[in-house]
Amino acid sequence: MATAGTLAAPAYLGLEGTRPGLPAQFYVDAAHHEKELRALWYRSWIYVCRAADLREPRAFRTAAIGNQSILVVRNEKGTLRAFHNACRHRGSALCAEHEGRLRSRYIVCPYHGWAYNLDGGLAVVPGIDIPEDFDRSQYPLYDVALAEWGGCVFARLEGTGASIGDAIRPSSTYMANWPMAGLVTGHTERKVLACNWKVFWENFSECYHCPGVHPELCELVPIYGRSISRTHDDPEWQRHWDDPDPKYRGGLRQGAETWSADGRAIGPTFASLNDQERKAGHRFSTIWPTMYAVGHADYMRIVSMRPVAPEETELTVEWLFSPETLAGPRADLERAIEFGRMVVGQDGAVCELNQRGLRSRAHRQGVLMPQEHGVFAFHEWVRRGLAAL
Repeated sequence: MATAGTLAAPAYLGLEGTRPGLPAQFYVDAAHHEKELRALWYRSWIYVCRAADLREPRAFRTAAIGNQSILVVRNEKGTLRAFHNACRHRGSALCAEHEGRLRSRYIVCPYHGWAYNLDGGLAVVPGIDIPEDFDRSQYPLYDVALAEWGGCVFARLEGTGASIGDAIRPSSTYMANWPMAGLVTGHTERKVLACNWKVFWENFSECYHCPGVHPELCELVPIYGRSISRTHDDPEWQRHWDDPDPKYRGGLRQGAETWSADGRAIGPTFASLNDQERKAGHRFSTIWPTMYAVGHADYMRIVSMRPVAPEETELTVEWLFSPETLAGPRADLERAIEFGRMVVGQDGAVCELNQRGLRSRAHRQGVLMPQEHGVFAFHEWVRRGLAAL
């Protein structure tokens, strides 16, 4: 429903007139889906998990990116490493579990027992007939690029392009005052949506749908009830520039402190935030195609996605709290979790509805209205990536 950027723009942000959307086949065609995996998902930094989820040596996590599987493990020195989840012998998957802790200091293939150290080097080759000229150093695990930002772990399968710092700008500075790295995951939910991954991103990138889909959220964030998410989405924003009403200025309704079932804060607000950030009630930071982070005054959320099939997307939502807040009553956490679950559930339902209509043989291409400038920016990113393949 919002994209990363500055809080105030110098002029109206909307498109001049309408723009064509992406072709409908982009959302249903299997061959095109594979092209997007190669052009966008395998070449981009993809969110895997929170670094704190792999706190101890030998802790691991596997993640699927399209039809590829990666393995992230913390070695005995405390460093995170990432590899393709494939043995160098005959390609067997090394870890079938989603997460856990290795039984020993080796990654052992369950098929023939080849064992690798936690830096990926081949250490043990079982057998009674190993050739004298067999060089273990020539068969390490296939390495995968790994990076961290704000306590989040990212992996990239291909390419030598932008660093993680370049990939997340302006997100890195936009969330600078939130203590993201020190927060702890208090709750996680996963769901597979019956829609193409781009449908979810499009829904996120506009508030045109908000009045009809999110009545509770529009009551909490009044400007959303006007089908816009920021002051400068209104072509006549200057007429209301001096009006303090949040339906024109943005931010939470009068008296609300955060996104929760009753608008009350879940725990102490983050001391590092400035007054403007506290009053705004939320800040979004977007990293295409993999995730967005939402900073509230007292907690954060990470919403990440992975394409499962042309018409299926796995969505994961993580609620992050300070250790102090987590030590409080569980009922307080539920006020935030319930509200976020409701909003994401509403988005998921309408995304699945959108996907069903995209199968129509009559529908070849949609059209974007001026206030859907965020969707247009996302489409342009998709087009550039496909053109570069």
